[in-house]
Amino acid sequence: MDAETRVRLELAAEFRTALRRFLRRTKVVAARHGLTTERYDLLLMIKAAPSEHSTVTELCESLQLRQTAVTELVKRAEDAGLVTREQSQRDARVSLLALTPEGDRRVLETWEELREDRRAFGAVFEDVRRRFRAWSGS
Repeated sequence: MDAETRVRLELAAEFRTALRRFLRRTKVVAARHGLTTERYDLLLMIKAAPSEHSTVTELCESLQLRQTAVTELVKRAEDAGLVTREQSQRDARVSLLALTPEGDRRVLETWEELREDRRAFGAVFEDVRRRFRAWSGS
């Protein structure tokens, strides 16, 4: 293996280690707030939507999941009292999803508790990106 490939592999491994550490930590923090990581991601995507409403189609794209998986995730979150669903005024076939006050509280508490973890992951990401660019001359 040449030196360039070795460095690129090391950088990729370092990045993936940081990502896995962040995801593991997210799982622990989300659980402390009564959420699975999948449910936290769902609530986060709805909360982050421009109008704080989302559709299943939009969530499929942002979560990178199939429609059946998102539909089931939404149904379970709705049953848990974290998400509400209302019919779109523009298109009766579309449901607009929003967070309940409880869903809003849990997602924000989880997100806030992960502040330092996001900062640490961002620092690793920036460092790996800087070193990759320096190595590749980009």
